Amino acid sequence: MAQVRVAAAQFECVPGDVAANVARMTALAQQARDAGAAVVFGPELCLTGYELEMITSDRRLWTEPDDTRLDPVRGTGIAVVVNGVAAGPGDRPQIVSTVYGPDGAVVTTYAKECLYESEREVFTAGSGGGRFWLDGVGYSLATCFDNHFPEVVARNAAVGCQVHLASSLYGTEGGREERRTVYPGIAKATGMHVMLANHVGVAGPWTGCGGSAAWAPDGAVMVEADETGPQVLVADLEVEVSK
Repeated sequence: MAQVRVAAAQFECVPGDVAANVARMTALAQQARDAGAAVVFGPELCLTGYELEMITSDRRLWTEPDDTRLDPVRGTGIAVVVNGVAAGPGDRPQIVSTVYGPDGAVVTTYAKECLYESEREVFTAGSGGGRFWLDGVGYSLATCFDNHFPEVVARNAAVGCQVHLASSLYGTEGGREERRTVYPGIAKATGMHVMLANHVGVAGPWTGCGGSAAWAPDGAVMVEADETGPQVLVADLEVEVSK
């Protein structure tokens, strides 16, 4: 067994301002790096805020992995997972997590598969993927509503992922209860460590409830963030490292 340190970046996004959100994510990634984390990840749509009308009307909010506006976050010297909007098949975008390695190179991308309510009117769903390996540790990816579908996460556990990273948006109305049920359930069902990065503050039509957290494979809470303000939540996870 070995120990890997993983960080969840919890913050309030600036609506429709990619540059400002990159700056916030970059600052938190630097904190995570300085704390010794190997990987840091942010909430759902952390590059734009959860602003579906803006995303629909302004393609300048769409980013690709090589977008120069993302250079600050990919230059932090730590593996970073950022969630934003990218062009999908046809004319519709997708909700995409892009993974950058410590050297800034693109490791993988993952498009959200299970779209929630009005998201279906804006985005095209993804169709698989959602995992990467770093230093012998397998990381599973899912975006918010994806986590409510056991098969999405189970397939990553089946190929050896040990840490599940959930970029999500849970609001103050009902979200606290959902996150306390969904994520420990994933941990117990898959045997993976599970980490949540959640919004805090205004997020489109909702108010993010914060409370980013890490759960052990038995579903026990390991560490939990406050429900107010930006925070880098760091968890030390015991994992089997493949050689």
